Amino acid sequence: MKIEELEDAGRERGDGVDGEMVVSSYDTKRVLVGAGARILFYPTLLYNVFRNKIQAQFRWWDEVDQFLLLGAVPFPKDVPRLKQLGVGGVITLNEPYETLVPSSLYHAHGIDHLVLPTRDYLFAPSFIDIGRAVDFIYRNSSCGQTTYVHCKAGRGRSTTIVLCYLVKYKHMTPAAALEYVRSRRPRVLLAPAQWKAVQEYSKGLRTMAVCSPSGSGDTVFITKADLEGYQCTLEDNYGKDLAIIPKVTRSRPMIAKLSCLFASLKVSGGIGSLPRRLPVPEARAC
Repeated sequence: MKIEELEDAGRERGDGVDGEMVVSSYDTKRVLVGAGARILFYPTLLYNVFRNKIQAQFRWWDEVDQFLLLGAVPFPKDVPRLKQLGVGGVITLNEPYETLVPSSLYHAHGIDHLVLPTRDYLFAPSFIDIGRAVDFIYRNSSCGQTTYVHCKAGRGRSTTIVLCYLVKYKHMTPAAALEYVRSRRPRVLLAPAQWKAVQEYSKGLRTMAVCSPSGSGDTVFITKADLEGYQCTLEDNYGKDLAIIPKVTRSRPMIAKLSCLFASLKVSGGIGSLPRRLPVPEARAC
């Protein structure tokens, strides 16, 4: 068996000739970090509790904005207090062994509970989980309810979610969001993978904004004939050449921008004249 680093983290593949399993270094790191996190969970938790008792500035949670709290793993005794603070939803980034409050207790107090298990220290939530969490926060805030986002210490995993929320719904840059959150909770600290996740999330939002003025995530691609003076008929453009693809990739950003530009032009009907807006098929909602 050999260990090989793969860019597509977490993937495994077999050798078709010898049948050897190639294990990515990412998976090896996950196993080692996971074991270390289990060993360190209670010692570090007790350390945080001790600091919270003796240092007034070492708060268990902090208010990021009117409807958002960022903090450490709550204890069962904290649930009534959270309810008093107007918390209507809790996002837990902890793995099962580091989760201290069951969903049933939250539900008994009328609090929704979104559980997104994420490994501690070096790992970020998946982009699917980030999207679910960000929209969960937004839905609660739209109803006047506060969301409490937490991991073990309220420093890395939970901060990743909060930054992505600020990027999407408060229109901040990742750097500005991080600076702001640090002003509210000075001890936040992101691992490189977590910071990279925030930056990639922000890039994805910008790409969607450029390529989808209507708000959908679909992209209209204009063919080569469209770019060369519209020397083809409307039927050709619409019947064969115009296509909808479900996702914008990082490559060919200029083509994506051009596609948005030409999709907004108006076609007059004649070849070579100022074009009317092409009847693009309705894009699927996100």
